[in-house]
Amino acid sequence: MLDFPLIDEEIAEIAPDFRAISILVDAQDSARGVMARDVLGEACDFVRAGGPAWGEAHLANWAEAYVRFGAKPNRTPCSAQALKKRVEKDGRIPPINPVVDLYNAVSLRFAIPIGGENFDAYVGKPRLTIAVGTESFHTVLNGEAVVESPSKGEVIWRDDLGATCRRWNWRQGTRTRLETVGGRMWFILESLAAMPEEALEQAAKMLVSGLKELAPGCKVYKQEITTAKGSAASSDMRVG
Repeated sequence: MLDFPLIDEEIAEIAPDFRAISILVDAQDSARGVMARDVLGEACDFVRAGGPAWGEAHLANWAEAYVRFGAKPNRTPCSAQALKKRVEKDGRIPPINPVVDLYNAVSLRFAIPIGGENFDAYVGKPRLTIAVGTESFHTVLNGEAVVESPSKGEVIWRDDLGATCRRWNWRQGTRTRLETVGGRMWFILESLAAMPEEALEQAAKMLVSGLKELAPGCKVYKQEITTAKGSAASSDMRVG
């Protein structure tokens, strides 16, 4: 059950301060619940009020990391920056489904990129790595399903079949997209130096709390990941 992600050593050269929390949720035998609050609406209000004090610095960290692997953050920003821009433009993020709304809310409130994936659609472990440029990536273009490839040298999340998220956390693919609460769900909360460690923990707690509301009785496994001196280090624990 404890099948956590791998971080390739090259990532430490791009982001030596990378810290993440991986959360694997087993909701195969859980009940179906509902959120008691409009967490997405509340998070949008929080962003419009200014967001966390360190939020802008953290998003700037991500822009700098994107430049290091050749991406253009103004054109393809990290997911947290993209969500923030939508709120600043439109005032709200349209709801998608309860689980996506939850992790988008956490992302907005803590200015942190978060991915949510259908772990049962994965083949092998998730891995953060450098693209060779031939990996398959399933997405949608102009309303049509297409398969494209990332650029060579791009940071990607992938499994044994291909890329699952391009430009680190810019765009998630459709093959492993999380569309409902149930089965096994995997979440990755990704931070850099400007985000306080306690804020990363608070973000994880908010996500886990919401997941337990949506899937009462689910089993939650948490792993902390860091890169240091070119290698990945981790520790894991059962949290519910």
